[in-house]
This record gives sequence, structure tokens and C-alpha cells, in this order.
Amino acid sequence: MRSTRLMITSVALLASVVVESACAPQEVEAPMAVDWPMYRGNLAGTGYSPLTQITTGNVAELAGAWTYSLRSAPPTGADGSSQTRQREPNSQVTPIVVGDVMYLSAVDRVVALDPTTGAEIWQHAVEDGAPSRRGVAYWAGEDGTPARIIFTAGTRLVAIDAATGALAADFGQGGEVDMVIPYNSVPLVYENIVVVGANTPRGTSGGIGNARAFDARTGAKLWEFSSVPQPGSVGHDTWEGDSWQGRLGANAWPFYWTVDEQRGHVYLPLASPIPFAYGGDRTGANLFANSLVAVDVRSGEYVWHFQTIHHDLWDHDPPAPPVLFPITRAGSTVDALGVTTKSGYIYILDRETGEPIFGVEERAVPASDVPGEVTYPTQPFPVKPQALARTSYEPSDIVTAEDTSPAHAAACAELVASVGEIYNEGAFSPWVYREEGASPRATLLFPGLVGGPNWGGPAFDPNSGYVFVFSQDAGSFAWVEEAPEGSAVPYRRNGPRPSGFDVRMGDARWPCQKPPWGRMTAIDGSTGDIVWERAVGITEGLPADRQNTGRPGRAAAIVTAGGLLFVASTDDNRLRALEAETGRELWVVTLERRGNADPMTYLGADGAQYVVIVATDAVVAYKLP
Repeated sequence: MRSTRLMITSVALLASVVVESACAPQEVEAPMAVDWPMYRGNLAGTGYSPLTQITTGNVAELAGAWTYSLRSAPPTGADGSSQTRQREPNSQVTPIVVGDVMYLSAVDRVVALDPTTGAEIWQHAVEDGAPSRRGVAYWAGEDGTPARIIFTAGTRLVAIDAATGALAADFGQGGEVDMVIPYNSVPLVYENIVVVGANTPRGTSGGIGNARAFDARTGAKLWEFSSVPQPGSVGHDTWEGDSWQGRLGANAWPFYWTVDEQRGHVYLPLASPIPFAYGGDRTGANLFANSLVAVDVRSGEYVWHFQTIHHDLWDHDPPAPPVLFPITRAGSTVDALGVTTKSGYIYILDRETGEPIFGVEERAVPASDVPGEVTYPTQPFPVKPQALARTSYEPSDIVTAEDTSPAHAAACAELVASVGEIYNEGAFSPWVYREEGASPRATLLFPGLVGGPNWGGPAFDPNSGYVFVFSQDAGSFAWVEEAPEGSAVPYRRNGPRPSGFDVRMGDARWPCQKPPWGRMTAIDGSTGDIVWERAVGITEGLPADRQNTGRPGRAAAIVTAGGLLFVASTDDNRLRALEAETGRELWVVTLERRGNADPMTYLGADGAQYVVIVATDAVVAYKLP
């Protein structure tokens, strides 16, 4: 089968090269692969495949090929009845495919599948906990050490044999390393280096936000980067007094990582400090929170940083690592990257220096009225592109019966009346202070706490030079009030329950501002201009002529040389194919459950191109008839 695969691969690559050479710009970084060996397809995080079998002309013929359940088989009694309730996978996995084998994590195991049939090749049961619900990584092995699958399970970093699923006995202690701090996503494997982040449960003592690296062969720790700068380090002076000590947050939690192979840089998107909504105990810009930091992937040494929010109060961190791509400026090629933030912006930077390519302006923003809070006076706004999500709200933005339906408009009006005074002064509006016994008031934040773009990450098409970002428009209500006696800080965030600027209509929640509520945006990477925007997702409870509202989602799209975007992020349980040039919908299929994950694609050993999405509790594969 391997020799057959190599022949098919060669033919497919030749076809792809011919197609791309005929229409692509001269300076592109098109990864030439028919597999999908890592979370976003390649180290640059482009979410791009050079496969061309599925095109804009035939995508409407896609049909189901196979499915695989991510659930466990519950123990049964003598009468055949189930004895335990199955744990919900709630999967956000993007599988990987390397050399005719698909690897991914399920609810209680890591599995290898035949990517043409979905048949299980082996499974590795994970005892005492669960594997990351976001995926696994592949290490190719060296010098007689066979290839490995590497994944996390809580605080454990685990290595298993890629051919058998058996624990790699010479990795750490019997195949496992205790990371001490949990990481719930997909490790980066680069050369013999495994990079992991950190998830920060409340109450854990300080220093837990740090990214770390381990040896893929032995499990030995290689380096650790301090996300809160220590004394004598760059950025230490951005924390007033001793506020840096024991600081929670500023953690590296992304689902995946990107690496500039030429420079040997790994890019760390770092989160907000904890607590995030009150910063009176941490006056200053608070580096490296809410920053993109470039570090040397082999040593962990600091190279440069770019802070997307100073003194964050909104939990609007960069939720995904940057996508790496080349752009043309003044006749020259510049190595660029694009990093999205929950605050609705994408910053396009020179990846050698971290400097903005299209400019960033420090603009004055509203000040907080919370006692002791010293909000940062300015925030960085990219000159281009413009915001990719709603960043403000006016009373006239509320939906009307003509926008959606009379029942929806009435429910939203009732919600607004129940909140009291609503405060919004545009981007980076601070949480209002509500004194005990005072009249009700709340900040309505856009984007809300779940952000605009989220963890799925941007995609890049080397043929058009377009960057694609999925974002949602979902607002959040909150205020700050006095904290209970004995709390770590004197003030805390509070809000209505639920806190979203939406209402339940049937079995779904509908936002209360005018649509769109979810959208795909295409940006010309070389100019920073928005090429097109399209609502993605439908609201089925509305009349047919009003259903195209777009729907919220957190995952992202992939792009192929066949001129297609595939996306399944939205909460209407659809997988869609869009025309990459225009955003026009060309194909849609309804999934049994939500596809809250990034899709992927690969060429099977049977010569067919497959598109795969994980839909909550099952892997679902499609191909042409």
C-alpha cells in the first residue's frame, strides 16, 4: 500500500504544481503535502492544502464516505443494559493524517484509523483522565527510534508508538512526563522539540502560564519561557510594584502553534492576567499578557513581542497563534504574519521584527470609574484591516421585527429594559462600577467575552494571497461591584445570568443586535484591504428570506488549491464549502451534531481527496462519488 500511495502522491503533487504555477503569484509559500500532518496542516498554520481534486465545479457532488464514533462503549450488565452513562466527547479535534494513517483523540483513547474507511488500526486507552479533546501530534522518529504520537492528558505529556499505540518506554517515566501544569491542547513538534502551553485553573500558585519545551526522544525538559517577565527582563517594569509576583494568567493556551522555520522562531500568543476584569492590583501595561511573543524554538529565548491590549480587562487575548505568509510591498517580498484577537482585530506584522506592516495607532479609550482601577489611556488600533467583528453598540442597533421577527424583537426589547442603563463607548469600553443599592447599569461589550475571532485561527491561500478569518458578533453584559469580604481583590465582575446580549428562541439563542451574527472575511494580505465579507450560518426559526443571519462560532476554515473554503464552525450544525474568491456558498450538508472544530483534507491511498470534520462525538468524512 505504501508504494501505491507514493505513486498517487507524486501524480497529485505534479498536478497541483501545474495548476499553481499557471495562476499563482511568484512569491508564495505553498506547502506541498497530500497528508495533513499537524493541526493547521503545516508549521506556518496556513490551513491550506494544495489538493485540487475537489473544485468549485464539482464540490456540490460531495457525499458521505465514512464515520467513526468518538464515544466509549459503556460497560453492560448481564441483561445487556448499560451500567454507566457515557462521557460526552464534546470534541474539538482536528485529526492528522501521516503516511496512510489518521491519528486523533477520542473521549477515552487515542486511535489510529484507516483514512479511506475509518476502520480502527489500533487504540491506546488513556487511564486516569482523558486525552486532549483537541488532537495529537506526530514525531517522525530518528536513529532507530520509531515514530511517535505525542499528546497531553491533563498534566501528563504522553508518547506512544505510532505503529502500535504502545507507550514509548524510553520517554520520561514509562512513556509519560509530568508537566506539573496542565495543557489541554495539541503539542507542537518541531525537529526533536515538543512545545506545550499551559491552562491555568484558578487557585493554582503563580508562574503557571509559561510555555515549555521537552525533548521528543527522552522527555527531558529543554526550556521554559516566563510569560510574566521576571526582574531584569524585558517588560518587568510594566507591572507596578510587586504585582507580577505569583500572577496567574498570561498563559499560553492556544490549540496549536506556528513556527518560522527560516528564523527558528515559535510564536506564543499569551492570554489575559487573572483576574482579568479588575486590574487595580496590577497598574501598568502588564506584559506579556495579551501579547504575541516570538521566542527561539530551540532555547526559549525572547526575540520580540507585540502587545495587542495594554492592561486587559476584557479577556480579549489572541486566542490562536499567527498565520505566516509572504506579502509583496514596494516590489519586494516581506515575511509577514497575521494574529487575530478576541477584540475583533487582526494585526499584520513583520515576522522578523514584530513591527506592524500597515501601521498601528495608539488611540485614547474610555477610562474606568471603578475605584482603584487605572485603565491604560490608549489601546493599539490597526490602521488596516478594519475590525473583523462588531466593536460598538448604539440603541438603534437593536433588532426590529423587520430584521428578524416580531417575537424576537419583543424579547430583545424586554432584555434591554431588564438590564437598566446600558453603557458602551465603542472598542475597549470598560466595565461600569455598580455600587450596592444603586440603579441597575451594565456595560454591553462588543465583541463579548467569547470574542470575535476565536481559537480556530486564520487561513491563508498562497494562490490569491488572501487571509480568511471567521468571526462572530455576540455581545456580553457585565459590571464591577464590591467583592465579598476576604476576596483576593476588592472588586469583581458580575452580570445577569445568562450574560449574553441574546435571547432564547425555541432551542437556540438569537443575538439581539442586527445581523450578521457570524461572518467570514477575506483580506488581501499584501494591502490589508478587505476583499469580501459574507454572513455564514442560518437561523432556522426565521422566515426563509431572513434566515441568512450568520451564526456564532469559534472554529475556523481551511482553504484548498481547488478554490474552496471549508468551514463548520457555526451553531446551525452545517459543514459548508465556500468559493474562496467570492465567499459564495457552493455546498452545504447538515451534520447530526455541531462541527465545533476546524476541518481538514487529505489524499487517500485510493486516490480520492477526503474532507473531514469532527462533529461533537463523531468523525465524518466526505469525498466525491
